[in-house]
Amino acid sequence: MYLQPTTYLRPTTIDEVIGALARQGGRILAGGTDFFPTQGDRPIAGPVLDISAIDALRGIRVEPDQIRIGARTTWSELIAADLPPMFDGLKAAAREVGGWQIQNQGTVAGNLCNASPAADGVPPLLALDAAVELAGPAGRRVLPLDQFILGPRRTALGTDELLVAILVPRRFETARSRFMKLGARRYLVISIVMVAAQVALDERGCVADARIAVGSCSAVACRLPALEQALLGAEARRGLAARVQPEHLAPLRPIDDLRATAAYRLDAALTLVGRALDACVLEPAHA
Repeated sequence: MYLQPTTYLRPTTIDEVIGALARQGGRILAGGTDFFPTQGDRPIAGPVLDISAIDALRGIRVEPDQIRIGARTTWSELIAADLPPMFDGLKAAAREVGGWQIQNQGTVAGNLCNASPAADGVPPLLALDAAVELAGPAGRRVLPLDQFILGPRRTALGTDELLVAILVPRRFETARSRFMKLGARRYLVISIVMVAAQVALDERGCVADARIAVGSCSAVACRLPALEQALLGAEARRGLAARVQPEHLAPLRPIDDLRATAAYRLDAALTLVGRALDACVLEPAHA
């Protein structure tokens, strides 16, 4: 069988990437931690655009109204960054992404573009009310994360677009956030259920804002708006978990698979959501 040679490009600017995508299309290569495993034994087909040399896509920047996470920012860089408490949940998720080698190489943005139902970064970023910035020939556009990920391995990214940054609003910087993950073992495992929770308190010590997201229990990780509304005004003390009711999990659509049954996932999600909420109000902030 004759194989066409693969075109490999390593641009140094965002404009170069967009121009190449518009001319010939191609697959984006960042950290490669999803790119190569999903390739398997198949030969790489089509152009490859390696964005690892684009410095403008790297780093975390604090802006007046938001915190900007560049598309080339790795999990290790996120963990090491000096960020407010509302990022504790995302940092905890970062520590669950494979081993140190994967965390050193893999990017936060790549995790979103891969669009796995079990992507560790999605629930905490949903709880942070994150959005993504996309660049293409027509300019730049911003999409809320829940409008960017459309389904398993499907996103709203156009074939001529590049995800350039993740944007997190600074509304509740002192909010307490947690991430919890259930798998067949403690580390290096695809999750059965994962939960991210963020709770902001008012001056009376009551819940002023709550955001809870669950992953691995539906085609796309999702928030629990009915529970978020039910928590408003509640005292931030032990027992907050008791407010979580099965009907609050209505947005979830778990499936039976090799890792767990749908019924087990729902029961585990109910437990983990409660634990995450109690941890938000009882445990000290993490570094």
